Amino acid sequence: MSDLGIGYIVADLFGPLGAIGGVLCILLLFYIDAVIFPTLPELFTVLVFVQGYGLDPILLAALLLLAIAVGEVAGLLTLYEVVRRLRVPARLQRAIMSYRDFLVCQDEKMILINRVAPVLPFMGAFVALCHWDLKRSVLYLLVGGMTKYGLILLLSGFFLAYMEKGTATTVTIIMVLVVIVLSFIATIIRKNRMKNRMCEDANRPA
Repeated sequence: MSDLGIGYIVADLFGPLGAIGGVLCILLLFYIDAVIFPTLPELFTVLVFVQGYGLDPILLAALLLLAIAVGEVAGLLTLYEVVRRLRVPARLQRAIMSYRDFLVCQDEKMILINRVAPVLPFMGAFVALCHWDLKRSVLYLLVGGMTKYGLILLLSGFFLAYMEKGTATTVTIIMVLVVIVLSFIATIIRKNRMKNRMCEDANRPA
């Protein structure tokens, strides 16, 4: 199932509930994105926002940001607890720690950087395996998430205020797709650099 596929299924499921359904849709998509597989939540966030549902844009944006925060934190904590209770093989633990050593930051601040170049999927598992401080990890998750999605919603609201709705929707979707593509490119570049560093270290004489 594609990333868009699961998003449309969830959207269709909650669509009849109006604004409440839209907010619940975003909460669930962010939770799934954190725990199971990517769902392109940025795209569906703006799709829900431009619907309006007759609500004040500021109120709707606030509700969506709350849903995002709950979904992301719940996803991180779920995966964190699952991994903590599993007996992770020592070989996998060493591989994770080696991967961590090649990151720009080796501590919880990497969660902030991950908003720009997402090289850490399943954040809750990574927090557990790297023994990062849970409270600090949640804090950085919230700061990064509210900053990123707050800016996206702010720009979306600006487009809706100064453009015809159809044009504003198109421009907003294009903006989000550009953000996703740029994040994807940044991720590839970062992963290639990490791979090259690993190869250099492996070929370096002892």
